[in-house]
Amino acid sequence: METKANYVLIGAFTILVTAFLLLFSLWAAKYSSDRSWNEYLVIFTEPVTGLSEGSSVQYNGIAVGTVDNLMLAPDDPRKVIARLRLQATTPVRDDTRARLSMTSLTGPPIIQLTGGSPDAAELRPRRDGEIPVIQTAPSALQNIADTANRLVERLDEVLSEENVGRIANTLANIEGMTGAIAGQREDLGQMIVNARRASEQLEQTLTTTNRAMANFDRELVDRLPALVARLESTLTRLDSAAQGADSVINENRAAISSFANDGLAQMGPTLAELRALIRDLRRISDRLDGNPARYLLGRDAPKEFEP
Repeated sequence: METKANYVLIGAFTILVTAFLLLFSLWAAKYSSDRSWNEYLVIFTEPVTGLSEGSSVQYNGIAVGTVDNLMLAPDDPRKVIARLRLQATTPVRDDTRARLSMTSLTGPPIIQLTGGSPDAAELRPRRDGEIPVIQTAPSALQNIADTANRLVERLDEVLSEENVGRIANTLANIEGMTGAIAGQREDLGQMIVNARRASEQLEQTLTTTNRAMANFDRELVDRLPALVARLESTLTRLDSAAQGADSVINENRAAISSFANDGLAQMGPTLAELRALIRDLRRISDRLDGNPARYLLGRDAPKEFEP
């Protein structure tokens, strides 16, 4: 009986130890798994059409994790919160940015992480358990959609009723102008012929002008040495004349100074006397013209006898 009881205790102990080891192994596996992955949040302000749980997350084209969960923001349903599960070795930093991207034209969208300069601080999970948030950047799809919306708005403005009417009037005017041109086809032909003749005459004129300029240049080159020689001779004479004038001025510097000091001072009274003399002569000439006999004889001229 005691032998059977010992077997039961040994079996129970073995089962308990086995269960404990199994639970410890599961806990260790979960702990190591949690230690090898980090969670981050990404808040999108644009639609994430095609993105789903399990979608790939890449860092500069390398797969580093997956999308663990997608949900709408409780305070703003226009925003989408994506929870990412990334490898612990992923270098996520403060300036890392997340955006939607397409691996191919027909492939599903993914989340692409870019940026992350070496000098920036690492973005790690906080001690209080709050999940860090990776900032987003506009995706290429969003840029294309925004550009398409702007183009559509501009096309709506361009293709308004008023502009459509103006375009129709412009086309009508162009049609009328082309019809008028077609009606004056002969005149246009004659105009083209005249233009061709004018261009030929202009070409002949340019040829003659070029020939004349070439001859002028040749004559100028032939006469240039003689002109240079004459110019040198003239400059030599001018230099000699300037030296002579300088020597004359130096020799008569005293006389010139005396004339400037004394002669010019006497010019004023002399000019005043000349003005007075001219006034007297003008007065005498006026009297002679008016009554010469009275001025010369001191009395009026005798009157002629009238019988």
